[in-house]
Amino acid sequence: MWDYKLLENEPETLASALQRRGSKFDDQVGELSARLCARKQLVKEIEAGNAERKRAAAGGSKREVGRNLRAHSAELKDKLKALEEEVETLVSVLPNRLHESVQDGTSAADNLVVKSWGEPRPFSFEVQDHVDLGAAIGVLDLPRGARLASSGFPCLKGLGARLSRAVASFMLDLHRSRRGYVEVTPPYLTNRAALFGTGQLPKFETDLYWVEGDRLGLVPTAEVPLTNLYSGEILEEEVLPIKMTAWTPCWRREAGAHGRDTKGMIRVHQFDKVELVKLVTPETSYKELEELVDDAEEVLRQLELPHRRVLLCGGDTGFCAAKTYDVEVWLPSQQQYCEISSCSNCEDFQARRINLRFRRQTGEIEYTHTLNGSGLAVGRTLVAILENYQESDGSVRVPNVLVPYLGADRITGDGELP
Repeated sequence: MWDYKLLENEPETLASALQRRGSKFDDQVGELSARLCARKQLVKEIEAGNAERKRAAAGGSKREVGRNLRAHSAELKDKLKALEEEVETLVSVLPNRLHESVQDGTSAADNLVVKSWGEPRPFSFEVQDHVDLGAAIGVLDLPRGARLASSGFPCLKGLGARLSRAVASFMLDLHRSRRGYVEVTPPYLTNRAALFGTGQLPKFETDLYWVEGDRLGLVPTAEVPLTNLYSGEILEEEVLPIKMTAWTPCWRREAGAHGRDTKGMIRVHQFDKVELVKLVTPETSYKELEELVDDAEEVLRQLELPHRRVLLCGGDTGFCAAKTYDVEVWLPSQQQYCEISSCSNCEDFQARRINLRFRRQTGEIEYTHTLNGSGLAVGRTLVAILENYQESDGSVRVPNVLVPYLGADRITGDGELP
């Protein structure tokens, strides 16, 4: 959420910030500026009316004069309330301001690869994609998942289900031990206020799954409950940074998704993800962002999966983010990198929406900065393991760090269920 005082006093700042995102917000900026000016004028009229009422009361004016002044004041206050609701609606759909280090651009084609790790493995046989391979070795059952729900709800079984659990447990243990993230098991349903706070509402309402009658939504990511965990509170400076991690199922409608990605586990409606969230002071937030993306990459380094870090351009940066790095893993079947984590610094944008602040040791109260990132998407990690570790005999080797979690070093076609 933007600072209202900044919007009121520096409308040109808003206009230039939105132009960097490659979007056309001219109409919204003009409409918002007009309403902010009207709001300022109404406030002046209300203040002037209050002063006039006091003078009338002090001078012993007739009661009728006082009633008229009170009625006029109430009318102005009703207008102000309606106008402030309009302003809030307009401001709520405006994206965050980009950090100065984010390059201009309009789409993913303008993103910048800033770092790579590992080399794609050369295969001496024809590579299978995770859909065919997973079905052949009995770990992925898409038809039965679709029969139970619909397409986009994959079913893992046998060693596939166990590997998913092993991957998530490995990620949680790594994040706890490496950087001291505190593990949280949050609710899987959240209210509209929480979803508004992290920016899913109002923009992405149709992408969410709702529980009818309860006004609750299934979490699209654990970012929502973790970031909102301290909403409305004033934290003490000495407790920051707060670092949290959670393994949750996530639900997204993925409206408009097309192509082969929708047939496997790349783009689905239900998936597991290990999330990382940080609440930090403003002066440390960009150092914390670099550490956050390194934490996500460390999972892939431990799994020995080739990957790269990509800095998103202005036009490809998400609604709440001031700066975002994507981490992309190599998929042999596609001969390209695929996003497996998105790590963002939202600065104080989300904190303003959820009223999350901290008190400095000097007594000053400021908004915290919030950061979030996948650490990692479990399903896409399984996809990368299956494809990068497949062998010519149709089996899949298990990465060394996962063997103690899985209790097996290879996945073959000897599935535990038919």
